[in-house]
Amino acid sequence: MGIFDGIKGEARRNFIARADEAKNAIIYRYPENNVRMLTQLTVDADEVALFVKDGKVEGKLGPGRHSLDTSNIPFLSRLVEGFTGGNMFIAEIFFVSVREFAGIKFGGPIGDVRDPETGLGIGTMVYGDFSVRVTEPEKLVVGLVGMRRADNEEFLGWFRSQVLKVTRDRIAELLVKKRWPLLDVTSGAYTEEIESEVIGGVKAHVDDYGLTVVRMGNFHVSIKEEDELTLKKLSKDAAYSRLAGGFQQYAQGQAMLGAAEGMAKGGGEGAGGALQGMGMGMGFGMAQMFTNQQQQNQQQQQQHQQQHQQPAPAAAADTRSPAQRLKELKDLKDAGVLSDDEYNAKRAELMKLL
Repeated sequence: MGIFDGIKGEARRNFIARADEAKNAIIYRYPENNVRMLTQLTVDADEVALFVKDGKVEGKLGPGRHSLDTSNIPFLSRLVEGFTGGNMFIAEIFFVSVREFAGIKFGGPIGDVRDPETGLGIGTMVYGDFSVRVTEPEKLVVGLVGMRRADNEEFLGWFRSQVLKVTRDRIAELLVKKRWPLLDVTSGAYTEEIESEVIGGVKAHVDDYGLTVVRMGNFHVSIKEEDELTLKKLSKDAAYSRLAGGFQQYAQGQAMLGAAEGMAKGGGEGAGGALQGMGMGMGFGMAQMFTNQQQQNQQQQQQHQQQHQQPAPAAAADTRSPAQRLKELKDLKDAGVLSDDEYNAKRAELMKLL
């Protein structure tokens, strides 16, 4: 039994190729450094074999079967050890696949991301997958050997960390620069933009290693369910506040205009002006009702802000017309922010101002 094992071992030493269990690995290092002359080396169609000594690539062989001999592979002469009588050379042999590898999964926390709409810092996760291709095998091997990460799993772990780091930085940057609401980001509304930014950002980190991220897939940014409910509630309150603020400004202006016209006309016409002023006064009363609702909403916002220790932005007033308010109200209903009952009630109040 021992004799046959020895014969098999000798046969393996005379033939070098990527191990069967490493067929799906991007990089595979042959386990032995001492190689006999005339050993047969097989390189698959989608890979190259690199010979490395002292951290430097001394030569490369492409697809095919090669007889390792200095007479037909000149660079091997630089690897021959004299004490062996020229019968053996010493080198690390790496098999590097140059095809595209898809479905490499990554994911993890990207920290607290500030939501531009509410000002809250929300813990955020990201996960997905990407495909990668080696474009310059020499750069990859030298870089990984220098980092002592020539093992395929160590390489993938390092690469995933680069993708996650860039994703975290790009999402935080885009939320600040483009003021994307975090709820829109988690809904997938900006997935294509984020993927494009991440691919471009990773390029700067891995170009020196002869790598490229070809594409990303199943990309998703997520937050906790309770944080999602909080953001939805605050967004709804903020929408009500903007709507009520617009009603108040419009009604106040119309009431003042009606009162001024009534005082200027006098008599019968004054009575009409007075009635107009009264009508505007009713509008002001309605606006006051919305103002009270706005104050209640602001108190609720302050309670949510105390829980998250972040200030919510003050509601911005505007001077849009009732027609514009009706359009905004319809948009809120279509977006699912308002229920049918809420929409009908607010619409009825608005129609009285037209």
